[in-house]
Amino acid sequence: MTHLWLPSCVRGDGLEALRVLVVEDEQRLASIVVSYLEHEGYEVRTSHDGITAVETAATFMPDFVILDVMLPGLDGMEVCRQLRGSSDCYIVMLTAREEEVDKVLALSLGADDYLVKPFSPRELIARVKAMLRRPRTNALRNDKRTIEIGSLSIDTEARVVSVGGRAVNLTRTEYQILMILAARPRAVVTRRQLIDGVWGSDMYGDDHVVDVHVGNLRRKLGDTAEESRFVRTVRGVGYGMGSA
Repeated sequence: MTHLWLPSCVRGDGLEALRVLVVEDEQRLASIVVSYLEHEGYEVRTSHDGITAVETAATFMPDFVILDVMLPGLDGMEVCRQLRGSSDCYIVMLTAREEEVDKVLALSLGADDYLVKPFSPRELIARVKAMLRRPRTNALRNDKRTIEIGSLSIDTEARVVSVGGRAVNLTRTEYQILMILAARPRAVVTRRQLIDGVWGSDMYGDDHVVDVHVGNLRRKLGDTAEESRFVRTVRGVGYGMGSA
């Protein structure tokens, strides 16, 4: 099942202020990022090491985490992994390295996006806003409360996914991908359509982001390279649900 942390803090104008946790051991950079976020009206907390980040997230319950890869204590990858065990918050990883393996690992652990240092704080804010604008829960435009595809069951009201009666713990991104595919179970959905539906048309990234998250989704649903019971790959195009 997906876990949702709902914001409860309220701004003076009556609107909920989204909570952002900035995890960065370079305190000068952290202060700059915090100032930009607070200027946008977000409630912000900071952590400068991995252990404190996990502890702060458990009590602060952020809607968004900006997470550096290189941290003392626990590194950012491990923090990301632990957060995904209990939170459906958005996560953007910050890395000073260009290696593809870092990006792939971050996405495979459940990060929504990554940003390579040095970066413009304005670009970071733009990405935060873009993610928060994404339509994450309305992929299905019908009145079906439960969708069943073989032994796969999706309770769209409770946001509970199960296979053969066993609950499957999906991230927010994985759940949204599944909902888009399940809305048109016999159709082929292109990678571009998934990007637009999950991340929005202003997504910063490439098709590889989709492939990593779909790979995680398939693994959690029990699909294998030899047998794709639920999510099938259409080479050169995208993905579909069920057998062709």
